[in-house]
Amino acid sequence: MGDCSKRFRLVINNTAQTFPPVGGVYLITDQDDKLVERVGIALRGGVAVLQYRAKEKSHETRLEEGRELKQLCKRFGVTFIVNDDIRLAKELDADGVHLGQDDGGIAEARELLGPGKIVGKSTHNLDEALQAEQEGADYIGFGAMYPTDSKVITHMPGTSGLCAIRDRIKLPVVAIGGITTSNACRVIDAGADAVAVISSVLSSPRPDIAAAELKLLFNRTCPYPRGSVLTVAGSDSGGGAGIQADIKTITLLGSYAASALTALTAQNTKEVSAIHGLPPSFVVDQITTVLADIPVDVIKTGMLHTSAIVSALAELLAERTGYIPLVIDPVMVSKGGTALLDRDSLHIMQEQLLPQAYLLTPNIPEAERLLGRAIRCEADMEQAARDLHALGPANVLLKGGHLAGRQSMDILFDGYECREYAAERVFTSNTHGTGCTYASAIAAFLAQGEPLRSAVEKAKEFISAAIRLAHPLGKGHSPVNHFAAAQQGDR
Repeated sequence: MGDCSKRFRLVINNTAQTFPPVGGVYLITDQDDKLVERVGIALRGGVAVLQYRAKEKSHETRLEEGRELKQLCKRFGVTFIVNDDIRLAKELDADGVHLGQDDGGIAEARELLGPGKIVGKSTHNLDEALQAEQEGADYIGFGAMYPTDSKVITHMPGTSGLCAIRDRIKLPVVAIGGITTSNACRVIDAGADAVAVISSVLSSPRPDIAAAELKLLFNRTCPYPRGSVLTVAGSDSGGGAGIQADIKTITLLGSYAASALTALTAQNTKEVSAIHGLPPSFVVDQITTVLADIPVDVIKTGMLHTSAIVSALAELLAERTGYIPLVIDPVMVSKGGTALLDRDSLHIMQEQLLPQAYLLTPNIPEAERLLGRAIRCEADMEQAARDLHALGPANVLLKGGHLAGRQSMDILFDGYECREYAAERVFTSNTHGTGCTYASAIAAFLAQGEPLRSAVEKAKEFISAAIRLAHPLGKGHSPVNHFAAAQQGDR
């Protein structure tokens, strides 16, 4: 489950003092305005190490800014490293210092900083890495991986160079240079224990979400069950949708499933005959109890049922110190036509919950209710995805299964461009639980370290197979075949 990337606990100078491991998201500061504010948002997304770099600022400014950043790091449990300047690191009582090849020696840093501090060293090839290890560095920076605008690149060993040194170096390796969410997987797969980033997080409109995306990618190195998903949804007594479908999907795809119930339903393949909503306080109790103990990587919501539950969930997530990527499946109507979300709940969802979403996954009828207009074709879908994005979610996946045509087309909009995911349409009534299953599959693949586009692609393949392989069960809309679809994915 989450937070199991290759990590190292550092014991410096043989003292008893230990520091958090160097691994995961290693954030280096930029020179732009409102730095402390932007860093604070980024730390909420799961940054493990912050390196303060401010060569162009006065010593007084660096002291003041450094103290503010150190306090932020203390609040979030983040290791605070000063770039290059050993004396500044000493004045700030930073957790350590990171040195370039021309910024002083490791022994000098140890002597000035005293025992129990971290010293890292920038390296560009195997000889420099071995030298840093021999001199007693606690970790090395290695790169550049890719071209970058933050500095002039004279050495670029890339991921092939990282692969070449990985087995020769026992220290944690922080890969550096031009790393983004689109190429970080290759860097992690090459053996990086941490990825150093600047603009891909701090220049993002949502630094917390950008950091959280990168943090999740390290789960790709975990054993199974890989990653964990907390599903917040209603129970389907028929077992085809709701919390039951979520748990089946998450478990069969190889992640750990935790759950919080919002409502109980008396339900079969034909109808929902009764709904018993749970008190909002108890829903919150379930969530907080899970989060207090289990490292949850992704939260997925389904049927939230009442405005009070929607509001309580939104408040709970907004008040959390750390951001957990939230996948919202805005369940509004059952397959049999029973309303599962009232108008007041819809309004509160738009105002309070959608702005916190990492991904919103409505089908056509749900998108029409959210936007108050009809969606009749793929061009309408693309514009609807953009308009739904304007309501606050970082990404929108609009599912086109309700449109006519030979293919079922879904559109993913990430705030910059639309991407289409198509599958051959299966003409069947065996579609109970489709939305729950699809969203849970995406959540599971995200928790396993797949980037969003890959997670959606894999989930699309899974749900298409689950529909195609479904067998009639009951007298109404039969459930999709989770088991067979997961088996097919294993082959």
